[in-house]
Amino acid sequence: MYPKLIDLKTVSTPNLGSLSFFEADHDIPFPIKRIYYIHGVSKNIQRGAHAHKQLKQLLFCPYGAVKILMDDGHDKAEIILDDPSKGLIITPCIWRDMLWLVDNSVLCVAASDYYDEGDYIRDYNEFITWINR
Repeated sequence: MYPKLIDLKTVSTPNLGSLSFFEADHDIPFPIKRIYYIHGVSKNIQRGAHAHKQLKQLLFCPYGAVKILMDDGHDKAEIILDDPSKGLIITPCIWRDMLWLVDNSVLCVAASDYYDEGDYIRDYNEFITWINR
């Protein structure tokens, strides 16, 4: 399974906090064509339940905690995003679910392409068929 946790570049200033950032094609291995975020979600709500055929993503949680459950059809893994200076790169063909561990956590995503409903696989059995083709 390829998903990879990375350290986002972070600059800290005493008494003024920290600034974390990443750059397309430099810190993450793809250009960014879309950024979105999910917010206003209550604790214990699960979202996701899909995979992408081609899309690459960087997920990060600037506030709160979200558990990312991943499945490549053979192996399963999970990671908790609860540090705004960490990001998770997810490649195509990884089934993912996101579980909110803290009320109102914010999950941000930098995506390699524009929104395309045709890139989604929303049925797990179709996902297994897709990766075993």
